[in-house]
Parts: sequence; structure tokens; C-alpha cells
Amino acid sequence: MSFLIDSSIMITSQILFFGFGWLFFMRQLFKDYEVRQYVVQVIFSVTFAFSCTMFELIIFEILGVLNSSSRYFHWKMNLCVILLILVFMVPFYIGYFIVSNIRLLHKQRLLFSCLLWLTFMYFFWKLGDPFPILSPKHGILSIEQLISRVGVIGVTLMALLSGFGAVNCPYTYMSYFLRNVTDTDILALERRLLQTMDMIISKKKRMAMTRRTMFQKGEVHNKPSGFWGMIKSVTTSAPGSENLTLIQQEVDALEELSRQLFLETADLYATKERIEYSKTFKGKYFNFLGYFFSIYCVWKIFMATINIVFDRVGKTDPVTRGIEITVNYLGIQFDFFYAISSSKSSNVIVLLLAQIMGMYFVSSVLLIRMSMPLEYRTIVTEVLGELQFNFYHRWFDVIFLVSALSSILFLYLAHKQAPEKHMAP
Repeated sequence: MSFLIDSSIMITSQILFFGFGWLFFMRQLFKDYEVRQYVVQVIFSVTFAFSCTMFELIIFEILGVLNSSSRYFHWKMNLCVILLILVFMVPFYIGYFIVSNIRLLHKQRLLFSCLLWLTFMYFFWKLGDPFPILSPKHGILSIEQLISRVGVIGVTLMALLSGFGAVNCPYTYMSYFLRNVTDTDILALERRLLQTMDMIISKKKRMAMTRRTMFQKGEVHNKPSGFWGMIKSVTTSAPGSENLTLIQQEVDALEELSRQLFLETADLYATKERIEYSKTFKGKYFNFLGYFFSIYCVWKIFMATINIVFDRVGKTDPVTRGIEITVNYLGIQFDFFYAISSSKSSNVIVLLLAQIMGMYFVSSVLLIRMSMPLEYRTIVTEVLGELQFNFYHRWFDVIFLVSALSSILFLYLAHKQAPEKHMAP
């Protein structure tokens, strides 16, 4: 009887997650996106529902909600379903919609979709060869084979996003990195833009007058006739045609310059708005957060370097420890959710987003397991199998360090070149 009650709770929560994912897709994430295939929205919502269910089960493990046998059953079922979606269903439909967009393959789209899926499975399976992610005793058809490979992709994605976010967040929040933009700078750039537009208009008027003159001359003089006249018209060009070509090249260059000046002007206005915003109370609050996250970024980079050099597995950083203390002593519950970036694109892009989302959540479970106390991670470990969990944490540190250092270099070069670009005459 308790199993039925527990199952009804889980099914109800999954239905609610599915409905939330459906509304999130329609009204927020892709509100301007025209859904051409109903199955795309269903796959996205189902992936969203089972991804959220994994975090719900983690919370249930910590709080002791539901019977342990019920939690184990739903953990197993949830992982099997999410792996079925990520490894079989979504890749197949991605290949199907790719083939459907190619007219030459439209009649045989089912066959070519299967070929694309088999190609994906080959590379997906070969992905696990260079990494020590499995115990040798696992069979080729075991669930650990799928989880281990999905975990490598998901952890790599998480580390890339985390490394960039750890650097970009303080860079965005802190007023220290804002360029000093004045009204004089904006007016000077707008003046250059207007001068460029005037030059474009002037040269286009000149081109129109030249064409008009050539047309009138062509109407006045007799057109060459006969065979030799046709050859002469082909081998010789009108006197003003070469000038028109040169003027057109100048116009193209000026139009490209005007586009760049327009973007730079818009960037200066946005920077000026950020400067004004930084003077408000909310702006000062985010500026303080920027300093905090900059310290946290340095700490994460330092600890990732220590973990790599000394081949150790980091378990808890200061922020996670602070959250743990808050939960234990103040009784506050935290539920983090990483928003999915929206995009107006084809069905293939939507399915790719669902694939990334599912892998992201599966790899999150692999990493969260290490931070859970031993008494709470028993069922999670049994369900995930005997994976090499330490490898995922070391791999995360390596990719995080590369991503963070690359982001620092990129933002430094972008910040250094921005003032020089605006100061150019």
C-alpha cells in the first residue's frame, strides 16, 4: 500500500513538472517560436520533467521522504527513462528532422535517420574508450555504460559553463570594469556616423546621375547592329561603367563602416546606462556581489589547480559549505535551477537543447553525490553503479580551469581593445 502511495506522489509530481515544462516552453523559452512538430514539444517537456524528478529524489533522500524501496525503484526507473530519451529518442529525432530538411533524402528519410543514429551511437560508444570511467566487470549492455558516457559529456558542459560564468559574472557586475563613457564620446561617434551616412547618400546620388547620363547617351546615339556591332558591344565598355564600379566599391566599404559605427554607438549607450545603473542602490548591491564572486572565482581556480597538481578530489568549497551550515543550523532549504537559454530556431535546435538539458542534469547528480553525506548517498550509489566518481570530479576541475583561464584571456583582450576602438578617428 505504501508503494502505491509513494508512486502516486511521484507520478503527480512528474505530471506537474511536465506541465511546468510545457508552459515554460510555450510562454517563456520559445514564446516567439512556431512549433511545427508536436513531438518536439512533448520530448522537451518529458526531458524537463524527468530531469527535475532527479533533483526531487535527491531532496527526498536527504529528508527521508517515501520508503527506501520506493525511492530505489523510482531512481532506477527515472534513470532508465532519461537515458532512453538522451541516447535513443532525441538523437534519432534530430537525425530525422535533419534528413527531412534535405529534399533529395526526403523519400528515404527513415532509412537515413537510422543511419545517422547509428553513426551517433558509434561515436558515443567510442567516447568511453579513452576515459577510466567504468569498472572492468560491467557488461556491454549495463546501465553503467550509458550513464558513464552521458556523464562525461554533461560534466564537460557543466565545467565549460561554470568556468565562463565564474569569470563573466564579476566582470559583468563590477563597475570597476566599466569604461568611462561621456556624452562627448557618444556625440563624436554619432557625428562620424552621420558623416558616413552623408557620404553614402552623396555617392549613391552620383551613381544615379551617372547611370542617367549613360542612359541618355544610349538613347541619343544609334545602337550598333549586326554581328560586328554585337562583338564591339561585348568587348568595349561604356565610359562611365568603370567609375560606377569604383563608386560601388566605395559605397560598400562605407556601408560596412556605418554598420560598425552604429554597433559601437549602441554599445556606448548601453555602457552609459550601466554606469548610471551602477550608481543606484541595486547597482551598488550587484557591484558588491561582483567583488564577492571575483574572490570566489579566484578561490575556485586555485582549488582546481591544487586538485589537479596533487591529484586529489575536492569535496566542498566555501560556498557549498556555507549553504550546508545554513541548511543545518537555520533550517533553510535551497533548490538551485539553472535557466536554459532561449533561442528561436528549428526543431533540431530545440531537440539539441533538450539533449543538453538532460545530460546537464544527469551529470549534476554524479557531482552532487560526492557532496552528500554518506548516509544519504547509499541508494544513489547503488542506482548509478560502480562508476569511477573521482574521475568526474578531476575532469571537472581540468575543464573548469581551462575554461576559466580562457575566459579571462578573452575578456581581457576584449576589454583592452574596446577603448582603442572607440578612440580611433
